Amino acid sequence: MTDQNTRIRVALVDDHRMLLGALTEWITNAADDIDMVAAVPTWPELITHPEFPVDVVLLDLDLKDNIPVSLKINTLRTTGVRVVLMSTYSEPNVVREALAAGALGYLVKSEDAGMIVEAIRAASKGESFVSAELDLALNAGEVGGSPKLSAQERRVMALYGGGEPVKAVAFQLSISEETAKSYLKRIREKYRVAGFDVGTKVALRKRAIEDGILVESDLPRQF
Repeated sequence: MTDQNTRIRVALVDDHRMLLGALTEWITNAADDIDMVAAVPTWPELITHPEFPVDVVLLDLDLKDNIPVSLKINTLRTTGVRVVLMSTYSEPNVVREALAAGALGYLVKSEDAGMIVEAIRAASKGESFVSAELDLALNAGEVGGSPKLSAQERRVMALYGGGEPVKAVAFQLSISEETAKSYLKRIREKYRVAGFDVGTKVALRKRAIEDGILVESDLPRQF
């Protein structure tokens, strides 16, 4: 079992009540280190909830309450709460504004449970996490340079490029094999959009060395 001190207390705000229940169950079943302590349909119910403040809030961007999302993010940040936004659409300008306001994560609601859990864990450590398709939309104009990878993506790329099999990568990072595979897929897609083919393990390792993600001294010696 997970140590109580390392558990992440999460609140969910979404005005689709069916989604509230489904997401709560989904996340709870996907992670034993996350406690869903609140699931409410409105912003005022979050702020007045007896469990507030929490560690991370999963906040629906599309709440129809006329309160600017930047104001919500600032309010949460002043109470030490990290924010991951969820939305049904991925307009790059909206994403940029949300991240500029201080949101640490941004997910589309079609994301699988493993990635939602990873976004929560990243936010709890103060790391950013943007869903793959949104990241591609944000950086579509930056073809030519190396893509921006999240801290966890860099860890996955370093371990896998360093010779570890997917199972070992998953074990070392305390994630499932499926989540590790999802990360590799994201990494390869980001590089593809940036104009680099890292479809093979050898190509990915070479790129990881060139981009400073993997130091050659980290590689296992060949005897």
